[in-house]
Amino acid sequence: MKPPLFVRTLTAAERPDLRAGLRSADAFTVRRRQILLASADGLRPAPIARNLSCARGTVRDAIHAFHAEGPAGLQEKSSRPPSARTSLDDRFTGPLKDLRHHRPRPFGKPTGSWTWERLAEVCHDRGWTPRRLTGEAVRVALERLGIRWRRAQRWITGPDPAYARKEKPATA
Repeated sequence: MKPPLFVRTLTAAERPDLRAGLRSADAFTVRRRQILLASADGLRPAPIARNLSCARGTVRDAIHAFHAEGPAGLQEKSSRPPSARTSLDDRFTGPLKDLRHHRPRPFGKPTGSWTWERLAEVCHDRGWTPRRLTGEAVRVALERLGIRWRRAQRWITGPDPAYARKEKPATA
């Protein structure tokens, strides 16, 4: 059987700091501080969890985080899993911005306009991505860069030099 888990002995400076943080506006930080103070007072994870209406795993996670990171373990971190990195490495954002200003034909594509899927193919062919992305992944990567890219529109114009003058204005 494992010995009960308790927080390490708090230093003279840590205990008042934990007590002062109980008035924080961030609920996550308050909960972590409550857990650590209760553990420092000798309570085991199960009673702490029962008193704070949380899971025992939450109590254990808080204690382990404090042991590993110290006071930095009191702050909430991203819940994003490490495996969900950005699909396009930041090193290739400049080349991607430049790529969209060129036609696809020099890159071996059969048509003269880009689609998200064609951009994904070229990014993979050039070694910018470890696997072939979906068109949506490329769109999200461009959006992350602050680039809004709309589909090109074909404008109908007549061969007549006076076409613009003869064209009727659009009515609202």
